[in-house]
Amino acid sequence: MKQSNRLAEFLPYRLSVTSNAVSQRIAQEYRNRWGLSVPEWRVMAVLGDSGPHTQRELTSMTIMDKVAVNRACKVLEDRGLAVRRPNAQDGRSHLLELTPAGKAMHEQIMPLALEMERRLFARFTDEEVEAFRSLLGRVRSEVDDLDADDIDSANFGIG
Repeated sequence: MKQSNRLAEFLPYRLSVTSNAVSQRIAQEYRNRWGLSVPEWRVMAVLGDSGPHTQRELTSMTIMDKVAVNRACKVLEDRGLAVRRPNAQDGRSHLLELTPAGKAMHEQIMPLALEMERRLFARFTDEEVEAFRSLLGRVRSEVDDLDADDIDSANFGIG
């Protein structure tokens, strides 16, 4: 009798493994061409797309650990790709923003990122890609709405 592999069918696991595979492939290109790690690229992408942010905001926007964001910010600063400036609205924090060199690198990276996306989804129809985007958005929204206490109470008789 064949036993099912429940982990292989567990959607959060499959989503995580797929995300890691895509991230690692993209990271290989960023590392080879620009010497950037995934956290460094994610911070650069956010800053390049939406302007200066505090490290706390970057942590929230990238969904990365604050230590990883801190390290990425430090590397970007050390390489002259980002600069830290006082935050006029909160004297306790600083805003990180891309330098002209960081903006120039971001502008070189984006075409590569878009080309990699195009290649990744080349065998998908436009409708499938749009449906996938929509579903990912819905999953992300559900994660924000998910209450861990509700899971414990509903599924395990706790509470």
